[in-house]
Amino acid sequence: MGSKITIIGAGSVGAAITNDIMVQGIASEILLIDINEVKAFGEALDVYQGVPFCSPAKVHSGTYSDAVDSDIVVITSGLPRKAGQTRLELAQTNVNILCQIAPQIVKYAPNAIYIIVSNPVDVLTYVFHKVSGLPANKIIGSGTVLDTSRLQSELARRFCISAKNVHAHVYGEHGDSSFVPWSLATISNNHIEDYTSNSPDKNRIQWHKESDYAEVEEFVKTSGGQVIKAKGATFFAVAISVCHIIKCIQAGQGTALTVSTMMNGEYGVSDVCLSTLAIVDRDGVRGKILNPLTEEEVAKLQHSAECLKAVINGITF
Repeated sequence: MGSKITIIGAGSVGAAITNDIMVQGIASEILLIDINEVKAFGEALDVYQGVPFCSPAKVHSGTYSDAVDSDIVVITSGLPRKAGQTRLELAQTNVNILCQIAPQIVKYAPNAIYIIVSNPVDVLTYVFHKVSGLPANKIIGSGTVLDTSRLQSELARRFCISAKNVHAHVYGEHGDSSFVPWSLATISNNHIEDYTSNSPDKNRIQWHKESDYAEVEEFVKTSGGQVIKAKGATFFAVAISVCHIIKCIQAGQGTALTVSTMMNGEYGVSDVCLSTLAIVDRDGVRGKILNPLTEEEVAKLQHSAECLKAVINGITF
């Protein structure tokens, strides 16, 4: 596609994103940067040696000065979440790392669209807004795109239908205060409450009681922790979700994604980054879709914002 993408952070997430970008043919040049230059070199070389089986691409490691003319910069640097640790508990350490990175990368790639992936992603997206000096539309947090994928895949399984026919999203923090606005959830143009009675699969569907809503939300919130407990880290699904964001940016048609963006009074929420549906295109964030939420859902979004603000007020940057 003739695009240059820089990945900052050669840990499990950064390496998985680098590999997925190459495999999917998303970029013609992929630059991997890490404070551990040897690690970045090894990961880049490992990915590059598979290029003959994929679309032609230059995959290499380097320094910030090599990021000149990057179209997209993905930031994954920071300590990973440990088993039993919340994303918000990572805040100050990873904020410090981001504040070291920001001026160095923005100096060489001032026109790129930035995707923040490191956790706690909403806090770090907010900090990047404050320290980078970049326009708001150029800054995208990966937000609840992965949470939404987890939600849609679980609903698809329960309703015996392709996930592409499930339109339900996770709003708020990428973390414990997230929620699903069920009032907006539809399956094949049926509200989720009506789908079973209209479906030919009504005898197979695993959705029969009010408690299923809470059960699915709990699954979405805890599944990342389950993966970390089982294998030590999450990186495959987040890499795929980041690549999806990148492809939506490149497509330029305008795609609705639950990315983390700066709130400016929408739903009574201001001066914090969290996820609602926003339109993403070649300019980054085109704007937000102001879907009508119930009073209860608005209250949940505002609560999520307050949880994030409490963390932001407790950090220095």
